[in-house]
Amino acid sequence: MFNRFHTPATLAAFTMAALPLAVQAQSASATATASNTLNPVVVTAALAPRTANESLSSVTVIDEAALRRQDPVSITDLLRGQPGVDVSSNGSFGKNSSVFIRGTGSAQNVLMIDGIRLRSATSGGAAWQYLEPRMFERAEIVRGPRGSLYGADAMGGVIQLFTPQGEDEGPQPRISAGGGSFNTQRLSAGVSGKEGGTRYSFSGSHFNTDGQPVRRNGDDKGYDNTSALARVSHTFANGAEAGVLALRARGHNEYDGGENDFVQQVAGVYGELPMTDSWRSRLTLSESRDESDNVADFGDTSFNTKIRTARWENTVTMGAHEVVAGAEYSEDRVDSTTAYDETSRSNAAIFTQALLDFSPFTLQGSLRFDDNESYGDEVTGSVGIGYDVDGHHTLRANYGTAFNAPTYNQLYFPGFGNPDLASETSESIEVGVRGQYARWFWDAALYQTDIDNLIAGQGLQFNVPETRIRGAELSAGVDVNEWTLAAALTYTDPENRLTGKRLQNRASQSLRLDVDRELGDWSLGGSWVAQNHRYRDAANEDRLSGYGLVNLRAGWQFAPLWSARVTLENVLDQDYVTTRSFDGADYINAGRAGFLSVHFGQ
Repeated sequence: MFNRFHTPATLAAFTMAALPLAVQAQSASATATASNTLNPVVVTAALAPRTANESLSSVTVIDEAALRRQDPVSITDLLRGQPGVDVSSNGSFGKNSSVFIRGTGSAQNVLMIDGIRLRSATSGGAAWQYLEPRMFERAEIVRGPRGSLYGADAMGGVIQLFTPQGEDEGPQPRISAGGGSFNTQRLSAGVSGKEGGTRYSFSGSHFNTDGQPVRRNGDDKGYDNTSALARVSHTFANGAEAGVLALRARGHNEYDGGENDFVQQVAGVYGELPMTDSWRSRLTLSESRDESDNVADFGDTSFNTKIRTARWENTVTMGAHEVVAGAEYSEDRVDSTTAYDETSRSNAAIFTQALLDFSPFTLQGSLRFDDNESYGDEVTGSVGIGYDVDGHHTLRANYGTAFNAPTYNQLYFPGFGNPDLASETSESIEVGVRGQYARWFWDAALYQTDIDNLIAGQGLQFNVPETRIRGAELSAGVDVNEWTLAAALTYTDPENRLTGKRLQNRASQSLRLDVDRELGDWSLGGSWVAQNHRYRDAANEDRLSGYGLVNLRAGWQFAPLWSARVTLENVLDQDYVTTRSFDGADYINAGRAGFLSVHFGQ
């Protein structure tokens, strides 16, 4: 299937075929732990907790153990090559990055942090490069349209990051310090725990690096990031719950042609009441900020966007069935040195969802109505059906619609904004099957998404009448005899139906393989990510070669609560490029790099 990586593809196929043989050596004592890892509970897919095989969705969960083992420098390093996920960046260490889900761009999918959406109202996408991985303990990747649950932009999927909840009794401190290549220093500390009905988590981190050039023969481009998290919640005797969250990252970044000071922030407060034994009502008030003050060759600019949201959800349980209904009001505000014709817009929505269990059949349906003062009304919906074949295999089929509104940049930015742009709308179908066992799982999916009025253009923005994205995903995981394996194989065919060309900046084939082994006080592991070529331009004439990355890691618990970790990134020193500048110069990524860190705490 791979044009250039026949060996990784063969290895992936062999690994997945060998999974049943590997699990023959399973031990019953670890079955419960493996079940939690391989069939985790997911909340993003259906606004309600469901195990992965019950969710009727294509989902990937990266748990705390995987996050700590890999200890990535960037969230995008963690996401790269996951099923259906592609990443491009203008270099390493804080440089502008885009995350594609099933062939859709950053502005066509949603990033949430503990239920709060984070994005730029001007560019539409999230600033993934500014999120410090050590501030999170879990990631859920839901692939497929979720417009009927989350509104605009949830066309390709939703990625939700979760901060530590504080589930263990008493204070649990953690400290980490380390550094490595490119004069990099990394420090973090925190405490979390539970006292009676109160859960809490407080942490802070600092990352600083001299960086490396983003153009060949260029100067090093540095980056620093200081992040802080505070989260407190309390459950009362009557079952009511209230909580607050604040997460803030700020720092300085040097990039090609300039530098900037940035802020990424989410804050929220919520209250949840048990209205009856079967009805719970939850109100969340939140605000997210994306701010950037730039000093660049083309002039000084400032882009500060703020999104305030009030969301009310009601969940009613009726035996094995569940109904969710609610309303949402949000307002986007822009404060910028760029003269946008509009600087604010509001959106009001109502939504409902039914989760019906008629074992062995499961039905899910949702509907949402959005009324936006800038682009009018939109109705989105989805329906899914699942069939439990024999307790281990679940068939699923889904249909969903979604839409993506033009961003402020696409509409109004001087020089390329087009105020006549129409909203993007999509229809998606998917069929899949999941095999779930005590010590391993596998999941396969086929899908097609048809998009009308896709917004494109490197200069003046315009609508592409018809776009079709077809794809296939195969993933698997094993947890047996101290071995943890995860494999993902993705094929995506994003096509402009008018020209027959592949959409720009998307790889069509990717492989990811993660292997880890516990050896008493030691642990060893590695990741292999391979992708084929992509095109920088819509005409498919400016081709960027594919690449293969090997990352290695080792850990040593040398005393109770004390451990050391070594990570080697891009061990083969691959010179790889995922995008180019407007003048045709490659944006190069970091070569071989090593990092050492020491950790205290669980």
